[in-house]
Amino acid sequence: MMILTNALSQPFSLKTLTLKNRIVMAPMTRNFAPEGIPGEANAAYYRRRAEADVGLILSEGTVIDRPAARNLPGIPFFHGDAALAGWKQVIDGVHAAGGRMGPQLWHVGSVTGSADWAPDASLIESPSGLEAPGKPRGKTMTDADIADAIAAFARAAADAKRLGFDTFELHGAHGYLIDQFFWSGTNLRSDGYGGATLSERSRFALEVVKAARQAVGPEFPIILRVSQWKQQDYAARLAETPDAMTDWLLPLVEAGADILHCSQRRFWEPEFPEVDGAEGLNFAGWAKKLTGAATISVGSVGLSGDFLGSFKGEASTAQGIDDLVRRLERQEFDLIAIGRALLNDPHWAAKTLKTEPGALKDFSPAAMKELV
Repeated sequence: MMILTNALSQPFSLKTLTLKNRIVMAPMTRNFAPEGIPGEANAAYYRRRAEADVGLILSEGTVIDRPAARNLPGIPFFHGDAALAGWKQVIDGVHAAGGRMGPQLWHVGSVTGSADWAPDASLIESPSGLEAPGKPRGKTMTDADIADAIAAFARAAADAKRLGFDTFELHGAHGYLIDQFFWSGTNLRSDGYGGATLSERSRFALEVVKAARQAVGPEFPIILRVSQWKQQDYAARLAETPDAMTDWLLPLVEAGADILHCSQRRFWEPEFPEVDGAEGLNFAGWAKKLTGAATISVGSVGLSGDFLGSFKGEASTAQGIDDLVRRLERQEFDLIAIGRALLNDPHWAAKTLKTEPGALKDFSPAAMKELV
């Protein structure tokens, strides 16, 4: 079967960001940065993808300068001289290979990472001291904590530009800190950072985006990752209707987010089938329609099973991408992020663009245990 790739191979430009194709490497936590410092193995991991025709690489989540911002010991920092020197090595290698890249800037909030490692419990923070609805963990952030976190995101944004990255992504999805402010189940605050409506609970995210924009200037592109689902509740939904989604996302775009990275477990699923049917727009499609922003779609691209199975040790077989290409051709969204297929095979983009479906690898969970 021939893969249709014309739409995938089209260049993309926005502000100072120019990409040779529409393929994005999705951010994927790897936990292979000892002491939080990326080294040669990390640099080579990303460089291999740049050499093999990935249009834009988004790094694994890399944490801002706040106590307990990470929940695994090998998650890299995006602060401090040693870690930033490591990231300089990463971006220089990617650029030497002809690639483009942005770090994903992250704070995990109060989300647990593993049973055998955790930061100092007194430092774990979230909007209301909750990891999930009804599940206390950590402390409620003070106004000073919030202000410092916003400033830390802005410093990281400025460092991304200074180091030579082409963009950066703010992680506002999957039940981590920014998303914990969005979610009514984890944001019970009665001050200006809480509220009964999603718009009210978006204040923290808006201030992060505005501070980041001020730090990098008007022409440096900002990506914001968002999701309806949370790792604490896969069925959670922030916006039940298109109007609610507009109220949520449009102010974030107006505040300075240029590209919305819309995370779904399965990219082909319609976001509001009650509005436009079973073949309707996905999350990224609706976000683009409602805000006018460029969007990245993501979710189980090129594989038979979704990412949850991989954490259970399940393999997935390689699949065709004709439906993905058709959606790109009709401009439902602008870019497509590839996760496990690229984690498993650094040459996935090059093989796909050359229409070599027989050469694509099935996904093996063993790839998660090393930097392939």
